[in-house]
Amino acid sequence: MDYNKRIDGRDFDELRPIEAKAGVIKKADGSAYFRMGNTVAYAAVYGPREMFPKFQQDPKKAVLRCNYNMMPFSGAGERVRPGPSRRSKEISAVTSNALVSVVDLYDSPNAVVDVYIELPMTDAGSRCCGINAAAIALADAGIPMRDLVSAVAVGFAGNKVIVDLNYEEEHLPDYVEGLDEKDVADIPVAIIPSTGEITLLQMDGIVDKATVISALNKARTAAMKVNEVQKNALREKFATQVNGDNGFE
Repeated sequence: MDYNKRIDGRDFDELRPIEAKAGVIKKADGSAYFRMGNTVAYAAVYGPREMFPKFQQDPKKAVLRCNYNMMPFSGAGERVRPGPSRRSKEISAVTSNALVSVVDLYDSPNAVVDVYIELPMTDAGSRCCGINAAAIALADAGIPMRDLVSAVAVGFAGNKVIVDLNYEEEHLPDYVEGLDEKDVADIPVAIIPSTGEITLLQMDGIVDKATVISALNKARTAAMKVNEVQKNALREKFATQVNGDNGFE
């Protein structure tokens, strides 16, 4: 069955409303807020600092360690069980992998850079929102980076490639009669804007090669829009820094 009109009325290439701020947590070395639609992520960076336990130290460079956490009542679906889960550990790992290629860690051997990502509200695209917040927070902390990383989920619904799925679109068979799970795919993508390199590519669903290529092309275009929001957040923070911070403790 065709999916000819998005549930929330957006165009098929249109992102949800995006908002970003840098330097929102005073006691962190770097921090950021990033919102995509009704998905909200806060990221806080601490370090470089001494790595514990010491057996995990790398004598050549620092370690980038990410911790992704959805708050219990953050989800649009069922309540999230508190504490680490298989899903949160997996997203923490892919977030680290998505970011580490742009971060210069060689000036701080035996150290760790910790990135904590908390999501108080989610409506799909949480890992992408978290990556976008974490990239801003790392830059805000002054960690040497060759670029930011910008992330967005693209997907396939019915006969359409769509950008930035919301919760209803991730669960489209529950909302659109005639569609089933094989008609829907979700593809989170993270990209280095200056080079076009892909640092995260996952897929939930089955689609053909041509559809994946089309989705990746749309992801690159959308990621550039995300990147502009990230850069503007950093520009605004450092342009107004002389007036003092407005972050919370």
